[in-house]
Amino acid sequence: MNRLTQKMSGLQLNFSPLKEPLGFIKVLEWFFSIFSFATCGGYSGKTSLFVTCKENNTLNGTIEATFTYPFRLNNALFQEVSGKFCAGKLPGWHLTGDYSSSAEFYVTIAVFAFLYCIGALVLYLGFRHLYQDSKKLPLIDFIITVIFAFMWLVSSSAWAKGLTDIKYVTSPSTTAKLCHQLYLCTPGSESRMGSLNISVAFGFLNLILWAGNAWFVYKETDLRPPQPSNPEDPPPSSM
Repeated sequence: MNRLTQKMSGLQLNFSPLKEPLGFIKVLEWFFSIFSFATCGGYSGKTSLFVTCKENNTLNGTIEATFTYPFRLNNALFQEVSGKFCAGKLPGWHLTGDYSSSAEFYVTIAVFAFLYCIGALVLYLGFRHLYQDSKKLPLIDFIITVIFAFMWLVSSSAWAKGLTDIKYVTSPSTTAKLCHQLYLCTPGSESRMGSLNISVAFGFLNLILWAGNAWFVYKETDLRPPQPSNPEDPPPSSM
């Protein structure tokens, strides 16, 4: 019972750290990490083509290919068109490229950042006195913050490059080149990728937040040299 009481007494809920940059920025990091993996991981889009037979120049219909996170586009298939189509049946074909590595890497960093922010906020708000009295906790917090700032830089840059390639590959003008020689394909509708653009913006915004927050976490560690004190009263003169 005594050990349990000591552990419970360690929890001292205090919301005042939210008024300080250390806690307030952590809330922003938690909030923007949610938007980062939600805007990327929840995306679904389509690209379409108008297919015409070259022999009679008759419009025969529209075909679509659906692609979703994690953007393994080589698995996205244009549906087959059954029945007589020019000399036979119009076969289905795939989009090209696999961009799952950059997308999954970006979402993974966002999810881990989200989880770490929850743990850090619990520490700041419930165990602030332990955080301030410890030498290891602020140092660990600083190291992890710097690592996340670097990982946001890497993952956001990789995802920005991957998104550029995805836009090119899924563009109807690009997919029209995949048509068989017997058919004439005209670019159709193109999915909007505003949410994916926002995910990239949130990634670099998280980079700025984590890099800026590193300074405030650094101030909590013993790595910062103590500031020289200026005595208010001059030393007493010797008689």
